[in-house]
Amino acid sequence: MRTYSYIQKGEFAFVEKEKPQILHPRDAIVRVTMASICSSDLHIKHGYVPRAVPGVTVGHEMVGIVEEVGSAVENIAVGDRVTVNVETFCGECFFCKNGFVNNCTDQNGGWALGCRIDGGQAEYVRVPFADTGLNKIPPRVTDLQALLAGDVLATGYWATEISEIKQDDTVLILGAGPTGLCTLLCVLLKKPQRIIVCEQDEDRIRFVHEHYPSVLTVTPDAVENFVKDVSDHGGADVVIEVAGGEDTFQTAWKCARPNAIVTVVALYDKPQTLPLPDMYGKNLTFKTGGVDGCNCDKILQLIEKGKLDTTPLITHFYPFEKIEEAYEVFENRTDGCIKIAIEM
Repeated sequence: MRTYSYIQKGEFAFVEKEKPQILHPRDAIVRVTMASICSSDLHIKHGYVPRAVPGVTVGHEMVGIVEEVGSAVENIAVGDRVTVNVETFCGECFFCKNGFVNNCTDQNGGWALGCRIDGGQAEYVRVPFADTGLNKIPPRVTDLQALLAGDVLATGYWATEISEIKQDDTVLILGAGPTGLCTLLCVLLKKPQRIIVCEQDEDRIRFVHEHYPSVLTVTPDAVENFVKDVSDHGGADVVIEVAGGEDTFQTAWKCARPNAIVTVVALYDKPQTLPLPDMYGKNLTFKTGGVDGCNCDKILQLIEKGKLDTTPLITHFYPFEKIEEAYEVFENRTDGCIKIAIEM
């Protein structure tokens, strides 16, 4: 079968591989019907993910149809239409039992698909721990509606949940890329008093204005003063840092009011400095890390009820044979690209 794989730093390419097979009783084989490109794929391409294995098929954001299941799989059956979770997790270790599935201690746990084991930018993918790593798509939900549920939307949902948002809060979201917009969708469910999105790309600012007119927007050069002016207590009650830019971590804590929550889900290219003397007395609570993607069933239920809709974010469609072109468009943000669907 044809796969799109990581060759070496700076290089992805089409590679022919054998169709995957069941290797463990808890595995499933999924025929991929639609996939997407994630910024984390670009981080692999540019060498920012040291654990990524050269030769691995990339891709961890996909939907498909189950073709085969291992003998120990109980909740997933052949023929089920499913989302594939960005994380595969055993469900049995200390971290899984406490909901910290990103830190699953199994060798195939956490972010393995498309990083350490073959992922889903291919015709077929083997998914370890199918009962936890796959979620059935409700009959009334399309593949397109479900496409982002296992990764970027799961990240936005998780970031929102751990941020402890209250209805009288001012929430600042740094970044209106795909993850930032998915975070915005989930923050809107909490109905805080005020939501501010900080973004420098004019196309994305227009997108927010068009689709979410109640949301305030500001550019990075003006954000600190703007947030202090419109907030009730000299800064945002909650800051969610999704951008991962050179200065956005500093912007996050500077825009927070004293005793605020600063949630950092961005993936940075370089180490960030925590300037404790400068922030002394602000008494901030920082929450950081990779998504614990264990809420996909809840997300699919919200999609089915019409409370979450990511389809406007999917602005471009490409057949699998043109995935190289899709990567170029996605990486360079040309033509107002936010998110791409790869049709298999």
